[in-house]
Amino acid sequence: MFHDLPVLRRLHGRPARLLRRWLALSLLLSGLVVLFLPASARGTPGTTTVVSARDLPAGSLLRAGDLKLVDLPDDVRPQGATGLPSSVEGRMLVGAARAGEPLTDVRLLDAAIPGSGDPESSTVPVRLADAGVAELLRPGQRVDVIAAADAGREASVLASTAVVAAVGEQGTREPKASGAGSKGPLVLLSLPAATATRVAATSLERSITVTLR
Repeated sequence: MFHDLPVLRRLHGRPARLLRRWLALSLLLSGLVVLFLPASARGTPGTTTVVSARDLPAGSLLRAGDLKLVDLPDDVRPQGATGLPSSVEGRMLVGAARAGEPLTDVRLLDAAIPGSGDPESSTVPVRLADAGVAELLRPGQRVDVIAAADAGREASVLASTAVVAAVGEQGTREPKASGAGSKGPLVLLSLPAATATRVAATSLERSITVTLR
């Protein structure tokens, strides 16, 4: 009877050893899972980033209500993102943005725009001679402004790299004074103040068009 005691002791100690091994293995696996989880899943603090607070159309002039701050992990935060709302407010959104989308430098218009408060910039409303050209324009595009040739004057470039600030509704077309065809919708162009004066004056006496960059 007593010769069975060593066997019983071994059997009695085996479950405890197995339990310790399973615990050690579980801890090891848990550590590996945590190690390879994304920073956001691990609860690691991210970097403060300016994102759109709602869906925004192209050409929007960004205001405080259009923006919000969120923490994004560095591995998903895009290059060119910023954490300073003041560096985004008052700038124009080149393309549409979904709610929660980080607003990077390439999505924002670098040039001065209407409402930015830049004293060196002015906004000029013009109607293009070809309505079809106006239909191709989108806020944020850069264009060259051309005065069409007329009697005794050749076509000339009035301004380079003007910025399209806004395009009026297509239904606002008006007939030309000559009765031939129609001009396009009103287009707002952002230009340096000195150049804007020349474009505005020329548009009163000559047809204006633009070339797309």
